[in-house]
Amino acid sequence: MTSSTPATTFADLGLPAVLVQALRRDGIEAPFPIQAATATDALAGKDVLGRGPTGSGKTLAFGLPMLALLTGGQAKPGRPRGLVLVPTRELAAQIEKALDNAALSLGLRIASVVGGAPIKRQADRLARGVDLLIATPGRLEDLINQRSADLSDVRITALDEADHMADMGFLPQVTKLLDRTPRDGQRLLFSATLDGEVDKLVKRYLRSPVTHSTAPPSASVATMSHHLLYLRKPDKREITAQIAARDGLTIMFVRTKHGADRLAKQLRAVGIAAGALHGGKAQNNRVRTLAAFADGTTPVLVTTDVAARGIHVDGISLVVHVDPPAESKAYLHRAGRTARAGEDGVVVTLVTEEERADVEKMTRKAGVDIDGVQVRPGDRRLIQITGARRPSGVPIVAANSALAVGDEGEPKVGRTGRRSSAGSGRRGRGSRSGGAGSAGAAGRSSGRAGAKKSSGGSPDATATSSRYGVGTSGRGSTATPAAGRSAGAATAAPGRGAGSAKTAPARTVNSASAAPGRTAGSAKAATARSAGSGSTARGATAGHGAGAASGRSAVTSGDTPGRTRRRAGRPQGVSGGRNRGAN
Repeated sequence: MTSSTPATTFADLGLPAVLVQALRRDGIEAPFPIQAATATDALAGKDVLGRGPTGSGKTLAFGLPMLALLTGGQAKPGRPRGLVLVPTRELAAQIEKALDNAALSLGLRIASVVGGAPIKRQADRLARGVDLLIATPGRLEDLINQRSADLSDVRITALDEADHMADMGFLPQVTKLLDRTPRDGQRLLFSATLDGEVDKLVKRYLRSPVTHSTAPPSASVATMSHHLLYLRKPDKREITAQIAARDGLTIMFVRTKHGADRLAKQLRAVGIAAGALHGGKAQNNRVRTLAAFADGTTPVLVTTDVAARGIHVDGISLVVHVDPPAESKAYLHRAGRTARAGEDGVVVTLVTEEERADVEKMTRKAGVDIDGVQVRPGDRRLIQITGARRPSGVPIVAANSALAVGDEGEPKVGRTGRRSSAGSGRRGRGSRSGGAGSAGAAGRSSGRAGAKKSSGGSPDATATSSRYGVGTSGRGSTATPAAGRSAGAATAAPGRGAGSAKTAPARTVNSASAAPGRTAGSAKAATARSAGSGSTARGATAGHGAGAASGRSAVTSGDTPGRTRRRAGRPQGVSGGRNRGAN
């Protein structure tokens, strides 16, 4: 292991003067220890293995040397010259933001490609040429498979949070991507911990790496205080709410996505502005939630371990393990969201009686040896440690509770139920809610009026045609009969009416265009089935005797004498055709 004496300025590390000036404009004057330790070796073209605690400045430690080494070249379309692989979208966005001004000062183009964002837009960005590409493994592999990206020109590759990528199961994808880069390329690997599967990456891809470690793998940060809060399980929800009601930015960790959504909802119900962040959220939702947290609009962020790394928000003064982490490594990364770059921070873990032994063992392994404190809701010690206070109790409505927002930020209307209005013009979504609804009633009433008008007031024709008088998609029930159709036989196209079958428009018994010899009750009718048929599709009302009887009395213009005799010989109340026996 080599050690390095921190330089006074970035210029002493050998970085270009224009880059140093850009850092100064951003208020960055002197390098952090990890930056001072690694920059010289990275600029010399050596492979570097760096370890530093979360929040120690690893992004600039590998990012600034990469930008300096890429200066003077130009990337070809779809062929980046530098590559940074990261485990999460949030970390990719943070790195791009941290290096954007520095890259601009050197005339370099950087971009990030992550899952959850439109891939075509990312492919178009690569086609314009990118010098330094920041990517999550899965999305980069997708772009390569569709021939939008090629890693043959990559001169220098950095892996940030390599151990986290191993924990998330990304190593197979990472090795495939590294195999696509030139064998003689320079590689930098940075992480808060260097163990387990990371050793395999080091042995396979780094050539005689120079190792720099600026801190032991523990949570022993001088400005960070740790507390175990022992509590009764029935009190956990109330204590969590009182802690969340404090002043200042608070981040709360839970184990599952559902748990994050549930806790955020519970906090809003008692008057606390809280947002949920986890891997199941769309990318634009995650960006909005994180932005609202960073600017203080939503001072409480409830999240899973997806946010334990890669989220750099200044001013987080309290980290709460609502669900204690399962391992010490997760504890370190969660705790690293506070006390960054010398700021003060508090880390508390809520511990129920059954979790006590496991949590104490885990914290000792993480380098945190503390005594726990028993607390109850409103307890004086709880207030001293966390600033807890009683929430207002006035519910806060989530921003997207009344209107869903699509992936591109456009409002979209969810289906709250099928439309029953007769005026709906949406295909296939007409009044399908049954034949006896309000639209059906309107259709029946107008059907009677229209049938009387078209048949000269014949009650028989009216009885049958009224059964079809249900609301339709796009036209509604009308009392004006079309040629050969009753007013009550609402037109089924383009949508399906509540009482219509999956057929062409219904024809009435007195229709001159009806097929010869087919009665109102005939199932062989090419149009909508009879009101007397119990097999009518999708909400057509089953035939009540009046409809069937009236169907028999109507004689179509195309009847033959034989058909008339056969019809006259049938018993009363029995309709002809294949629907005989239908209920």
